[in-house]
Amino acid sequence: MSSTQHTPLPYYEDVSPGSGALPPRAWSPASDTARLNLSGTWAFRLSPTATAEDDSFARPGYDARGWDEIPVPGHWVLHGHGAPIYTNVRYPFPVDPPRVPTENPTGDHLRVFDLTAGWPEGGDAVLRFEGVESCARVWLNGEELGTVKGSRLPHEFSVGAVGELLRRHGNVLAVRVHQWSSGSYLEDQDQWWLPGIFREVVLEHRPEGALDDFFVHASYDHTTGEGTLRIDADPGGRVIVPELGLDLATGESATVAVEPWSAETPRLYEAELTTVGESVGLRVGFRTVAVEDGLLKINGRPVLFRGVNRHEFHPEHGRALDLATMRRDLVLMKRHNINAVRTSHYPPHPAFLGLCDELGLWVIDECDLETHGFGLLGRRNNPVDDPRWIPALLDRAARMVERDKNHPSIVMWSLGNECGTGRGLSAMADWIRERDPSRLIHYEGDPSCADTDVYSRMYAPHDEVDLIGQRAEPPWGDPGLDRRRRELPFIQCEYAHAMGNGPGGLSEYQRLFEAHERCQGGFVWEWIDHGFARRAPDGRVSYAYGGDFGEELHDGNFVCDGLLFPDRTPSPGLLEYKKVIEPVRIEGDGATGTVRVTNHHDFADLSHLAFSWTYEAEGDVVGSGELTVPPLAPGESADLKLPAPAATEPGDETGWTIEARLATATAWADAGHPVAWAQLPAVGRERRALASGGAARRDGDRIVLGPGVFDAATGALTELGGLPVTGPRLDVWRAPTDNDNGASWRPDERYGLIWRGLGLHRVRHRCDAVETANGALTVRTRVAPAATDLALETVYRWTTDGDRLSLSVSVTPQGRWTCPLPRLGVRLGVPAALGDAEWFGGGPGEAYPDTRAASRLGRWARSVDDLQTPYVRPQENGARADVRWVRLTAPDGTGLRVEGAPPFWFTARRWTTEQLDAAEHTPDLVASPDTVWVNLDHGQHGIGTRSCGPGVLEPHRLLAGPAEFGFTFARLPG
Repeated sequence: MSSTQHTPLPYYEDVSPGSGALPPRAWSPASDTARLNLSGTWAFRLSPTATAEDDSFARPGYDARGWDEIPVPGHWVLHGHGAPIYTNVRYPFPVDPPRVPTENPTGDHLRVFDLTAGWPEGGDAVLRFEGVESCARVWLNGEELGTVKGSRLPHEFSVGAVGELLRRHGNVLAVRVHQWSSGSYLEDQDQWWLPGIFREVVLEHRPEGALDDFFVHASYDHTTGEGTLRIDADPGGRVIVPELGLDLATGESATVAVEPWSAETPRLYEAELTTVGESVGLRVGFRTVAVEDGLLKINGRPVLFRGVNRHEFHPEHGRALDLATMRRDLVLMKRHNINAVRTSHYPPHPAFLGLCDELGLWVIDECDLETHGFGLLGRRNNPVDDPRWIPALLDRAARMVERDKNHPSIVMWSLGNECGTGRGLSAMADWIRERDPSRLIHYEGDPSCADTDVYSRMYAPHDEVDLIGQRAEPPWGDPGLDRRRRELPFIQCEYAHAMGNGPGGLSEYQRLFEAHERCQGGFVWEWIDHGFARRAPDGRVSYAYGGDFGEELHDGNFVCDGLLFPDRTPSPGLLEYKKVIEPVRIEGDGATGTVRVTNHHDFADLSHLAFSWTYEAEGDVVGSGELTVPPLAPGESADLKLPAPAATEPGDETGWTIEARLATATAWADAGHPVAWAQLPAVGRERRALASGGAARRDGDRIVLGPGVFDAATGALTELGGLPVTGPRLDVWRAPTDNDNGASWRPDERYGLIWRGLGLHRVRHRCDAVETANGALTVRTRVAPAATDLALETVYRWTTDGDRLSLSVSVTPQGRWTCPLPRLGVRLGVPAALGDAEWFGGGPGEAYPDTRAASRLGRWARSVDDLQTPYVRPQENGARADVRWVRLTAPDGTGLRVEGAPPFWFTARRWTTEQLDAAEHTPDLVASPDTVWVNLDHGQHGIGTRSCGPGVLEPHRLLAGPAEFGFTFARLPG
């Protein structure tokens, strides 16, 4: 008879949360205890497996002079040791929980340090790790302290007083970090896998009588205007709040009149908590969170989240962020009208939450938990439904809640992300609810909402959001759970996937959020593109994404789906979002000079804003002034009268621009910062007649019509007043956006693939006739892709008045078109010297049919190079909407002027659409030395958010149908 003996799993593979760490406690950056930050340069050695080296390196006296060096905080894969890996859902190792591969990169870290002069005798000291991915074993002076899992969570170890384990000089701190561990199964979070000690390591003295923990309870009663403060602490002590005249024992409550904390008015009171051994500075914000009448209310009022999801990311340092970068993120959010952050999908660096308290943002603090990859396996062996994993899940919940519980900005605890359902999640919810009943519990992955206080969804399409807002969504199977869900407020914890060009459909979502009280906003996915910076020999910077590091399994550029580019430059999507969610609505009738201003803040009146008006004619300002707006309370409106407009030339297009700006400086912007605006048309554009009056004549193999010279065989324009021109001819192709290509799990409406399948990227142009009659040149063509009978019969009719050349285009579809067109217009090439553009139309940035809220009518000027939007993966970009006319000029002023009837979309590039389509990274785009390629489009298909969310809404689809449009061209003499 034989028997099988099971060897216990090593610490990095067992399901425990680790060993040896102290119980979690509140983060207290303003303590008067001695602290030593151990950040800096550490000795480093990388091994290919977890057991390639023994633990002798942890002993004092070990010779590590042959080791490499690495910065801490940092990730070793960003410092020449291995490479990052990006996956969205799939685990990059075989799924066999809790086991991990033998090939398990392991980084040994060594730091020798002295205590600072004056480090106190006696008491205790703790060694604190803010974040290590994914599992670590820790020694100090050769003695093992324990092991940790939970990469984005703090862990502390007691190291005793000086003269015990801790020494004044020559302390040897050794940390062995494994890239893969059982904890990796709980951290499948649509991001780069980046091992290392990526947050600070700090030694903190804990004198006798120091705080073990403390909990600030600061509620607000909106009916009385009073706040109630109680601070529980172990050991006990006293609490002083000078501004409120409070001097309390811990555990004692006091109720006084206060100004409440909110994201709009982040009022904080400085306080001090003192025990016999420690004094801690606090910032107290009074606020109350509750679900009442089916609505999420804070301080008695429903709130509307104008939020973003935020992974921690830096294009050179990964998740190792400094305080300046965190502040920069939050300042950018505030400047773009964002009022909420979901910390996807783990608690952020604790300093980030302190900044949210200070600057004012609502926070959903999310646990370091995601088991997304198990969804591909039918949720078999999903840890969140396996009782063996419950201690690890509860440990993660506790480390989040205990560290972050004193931040007024946090209004919800989130159990994690995309884990399915299970007993472990319910256990977490029960523990959190008992520990902190003052906040709500969020989790999106269970549509029954059995454990949550809000009904949360991802990427629900607009029509479903409308039903949910009416509490008329399809029923859930269990009548009791269905009734519970319908009674809950609704948020979109992820929506409007901001990948590449987009997201589209934001305005329609916001209208639904504002129309239905139950729909309390959402969080755009996400804040920043996660592209790692790469520098070419010529100094140009581009950004790497999944697959660029040789990963055998990856998800491409799906990691680049943010409202900021990796260098933290706002994308057009962020500017669009700012406009869509602006907290002041300005409407009116420009023709009658009437304006309605509505306050859409949740708490603040409008006294912090200054309003102004300008009156423009043909894009030029001809009058301006201040607009007196009363300090409207939230939800209130006022109807105002604009002054009499200035006189303008007959036929000029005129309109008003109304702006709301900060009246005084704030912590996040200077006075004059724009918050909201609107444009009100007054007198419409007078439609200009196309040029006519000249006659076409043949001249050998050419046809001459006014300033134009054409090829007699094809009818193609070759010169305009001596300026060489290529084209124009019909163009329907665009380099598909990430949203055009869509998500693989959403097979419908992946129009980028459909267009390519139809061959729209390789259409052929057949000239059927070139006719000169009645003073016009008419060219009849058939534009069609191979292998199909679909076609666009296109007629170009050219006329002239002697100086200008006008083109009228008529398009008639042939065959059964079952999909929209990418674009419909003409493309032409002009000399490369014409590198400056000026136009009267929408600007200053790009816009498309469903991303045009932020496009302002005016006169704008940009270089052709600056017209490009540098998406990490090149794709269609740079269109300007509602263009009346555009000039392209050389430095000497010579060039081309184009006027459209009706207004058109204008794009200009130094490469063709085909070259843009072929590029994978921005350095792949090589400027033509000869040509600027110009698109003049009658129509563009919308953008949508199909890379993960809904496609293009019906009103923004460019359906194939008969169309007529025209342009007038004029040579600019300089």
